[in-house]
Amino acid sequence: MAHRAARLAEAIKEELADIFQNELKDPRLGFLTITRVEVSSDLRYAKVFLSVYGSPAECESTLGVLERAQGFIRSQLGRRIRLRHVPEISFRFDPSIDYGVKIARLIDELKKDGASEQPE
Repeated sequence: MAHRAARLAEAIKEELADIFQNELKDPRLGFLTITRVEVSSDLRYAKVFLSVYGSPAECESTLGVLERAQGFIRSQLGRRIRLRHVPEISFRFDPSIDYGVKIARLIDELKKDGASEQPE
């Protein structure tokens, strides 16, 4: 069963990326990346984790747009993926990319500080 949920999660991820790019035309929708999709073992629920490029206000605006468009998104998924029941979708913000960027910036700062402290 876990294999089927993983396959469905990947299919949902691919189809959502296409829907976000080609079907949703809301200007409040920011630049977003689907980082992962988790589908419950009974295939009834899907958590979609997103990373949004921009300020925290833009992240909240993007999540709001997606929540309001949830019915449209589910209907599009139902047309594209043949299932008896289309999973209930919930959108979550995934801070992992922002965290990785922050860590990389800190490492770069440490390298610069270490290079300036070394005597010549």
